[in-house]
Amino acid sequence: MTAIVRIDDEVIRVEDFVRTLKLTGQFEGLIEQIVRDKLTVRAAKKHGIKVTPEEIQERADNFRRVQGLHRAADMNNYLNALGVSLDEFETFVTDSLYQEKMMADVCSDKAIEHYFKLNSPKFDSIEVSHMVLDAEGKAKEMVSYLRDDPDAFGDMAREHSVADTKEQGGRIGKVLRGSLKTDIEAKVFNASEGDLLGPFASPDRSVFEIFKVDAKHPARLDDDTAAEIRRLLREEWLFARAQEHIIEAR
Repeated sequence: MTAIVRIDDEVIRVEDFVRTLKLTGQFEGLIEQIVRDKLTVRAAKKHGIKVTPEEIQERADNFRRVQGLHRAADMNNYLNALGVSLDEFETFVTDSLYQEKMMADVCSDKAIEHYFKLNSPKFDSIEVSHMVLDAEGKAKEMVSYLRDDPDAFGDMAREHSVADTKEQGGRIGKVLRGSLKTDIEAKVFNASEGDLLGPFASPDRSVFEIFKVDAKHPARLDDDTAAEIRRLLREEWLFARAQEHIIEAR
């Protein structure tokens, strides 16, 4: 197979490169990204999305500027060093434009607003603190103590919690639905601001968790929510496209 690099008398070939990717766990992620890109390009063409020669030229010119390749000879030398032809470079640029245009359509402002209207409860958020104790009796005593003095939660977490949030007084901060264990999440999101919940035992009952609801935030379509919806739209769309093809790993 083709050599990639030589170190003295040792030649590192493509098969060595692929083997290393597999053994380091990077191969599957790279293949997945390539498949996602190809599916997006196919869908863009199927949907009649157009990429003009002017757009290709502008993107190629921008690539050269970013790489500091100001002369045609510099670009040719750069591609030769990579073992990439001009046609292959143009295909790369063209495909990237197809991908961007397709995703802009899938994740348009209108699509984001529509998704939010249908799924707004999913984007409710809360601010919570917690502490984790290593004995059930200790956890129950803590709950009893905090019901009388809820303002002491932070100090008690710093002193007694075994969680890595103890230095922050147990504060987790803002979380969306889907960020906590399902059974605990339902109780926490249905609680009122200031409520204390728990103790909740781990499956092996080795630790017990107590939560305090610091604040509740009804869903609103801000920048963070829009970014999450954009991610969800992209993932759902790509999953649907994958079902339309036969994809086999070799």
